[in-house]
Amino acid sequence: MAREQTSMFIEQNPEASYDKGAISKNFDDDGRVKRTGTWLTASAHIITAVIGSGVLSLAWAISQLGWVAGPAVLMAFSFITYFTSTLLADCYRAPDPVTGKRNYTYMDAVRAHLGGWKVRLCGWAQYCNLIGVTVGYTITASISMVAVQRSNCFHNEGYQANCYVSNIPSMIIFACIQIVLSQIPNFHKLSWLSILAAIMSFTYASIGLGLSIAKAAGGGHVRTSLTGVTVGVDVSASEKVWQTFQAIGDIAFAYAYSTVLIEIQDTLKSSPPENKSMKRATLIGVSTTTFFYVLCGCVGYAAFGNDAPGNFLTGFGFYEPFWLIDFANVCIAVHLIGAYQVFCQPIFGFVERQCNKRWPENKFISTEYGILIPRYGVYNINIFRLVWRTAYVIVTAVIAMLFPFFNDFLGLIGAASFWPLTVYLPIEMFIARSKLPKYSFRWTWLKILSWTCLIVSLIAATGSIEGLVQSLKTYKPFQAQQ
Repeated sequence: MAREQTSMFIEQNPEASYDKGAISKNFDDDGRVKRTGTWLTASAHIITAVIGSGVLSLAWAISQLGWVAGPAVLMAFSFITYFTSTLLADCYRAPDPVTGKRNYTYMDAVRAHLGGWKVRLCGWAQYCNLIGVTVGYTITASISMVAVQRSNCFHNEGYQANCYVSNIPSMIIFACIQIVLSQIPNFHKLSWLSILAAIMSFTYASIGLGLSIAKAAGGGHVRTSLTGVTVGVDVSASEKVWQTFQAIGDIAFAYAYSTVLIEIQDTLKSSPPENKSMKRATLIGVSTTTFFYVLCGCVGYAAFGNDAPGNFLTGFGFYEPFWLIDFANVCIAVHLIGAYQVFCQPIFGFVERQCNKRWPENKFISTEYGILIPRYGVYNINIFRLVWRTAYVIVTAVIAMLFPFFNDFLGLIGAASFWPLTVYLPIEMFIARSKLPKYSFRWTWLKILSWTCLIVSLIAATGSIEGLVQSLKTYKPFQAQQ
């Protein structure tokens, strides 16, 4: 029978949960259970968050931008992401980055360093982005699951066969898996899932890269150019503009992990200092992903040329060997199962903390029931957590069913989140923490960087919105999709 007990998941006042004179080796300086994360586990979280569905669209993005602008934009986003992430890593504690008070979320860090309306900006940008990413991952995982069925159909029936499969059943299966995994209490319990997902991301990125190299080495005429797709041959002048803007948004999405950086850093043990470990993890994570991105994007463009598909593993730029393509798509699905949790756990934690703070006496929210599971031990079930997290997964799956547009959706998410979360807020917190004099050399260049990235984000958002509008005009929901 279930045993009722007080919830241990949401702590209202960590500093009051223990006797300050009797800190044991099992607790950190804030009274919470001792964190055990290292730069290695943080790197796995970052790679899981960064090498996601974005890598699949990079060949298409490079084909829109060409040999010059494509790699240049990739490297620019890589440098900016790494630079601003190191600034953000120093904001985990305040006012001192080593000995200050911990900030458990991105919003907490902004509140400690900036306050005011910027906290609300952070909240809206972060949580809208996280919701968008979970919807995007539902779309991408279902496309990969469907691609396995279509690959076998093409193999058996021929490449010209009418192999149409609906995405809806795959989205339902993905949602059912997420409903189960969403009952993992918090981010600190996800290291194993992130490590598995990181392995999967390396696997399918390597397979895609290997197939692209084989296709490029095999000869065949493909058209590439310094400026990408050709106006009047591949696209019209207006399509060239809109798709170039959208490609920038896709690349921005490929580097989107600042939304969960603070939450990842909150899993690290305090020795060595968290900011030092996080900067090391960021260097490894961003360097690794950039290496894969440049290879996948450039080699993919060399293999497919200006006809590069929007998703080079599910768009059937490859048909054979079908079993290897099936395996790669299974890896994508497994990776996105883990990545979904990395991005949705901060949403779960935020809502549950706010509800517990507002209704502390409500037993539906604050009470957990211990259930003895053979070979596992006691598992604590919170009814509110079960209902709310299940409802969230269902809602994101329904949205994905209504708007299953891979490239357009990714571009819009990347464009909307890149400037406020990856650039603007980290720079503003650094300026406030360092007390940089206004109009000083460093202050001026940081502001120029911020405003430049704002313009780029607006341009990318415009292109993605145009793409969504065009897709909606021809889309018929709940019918079999190619």
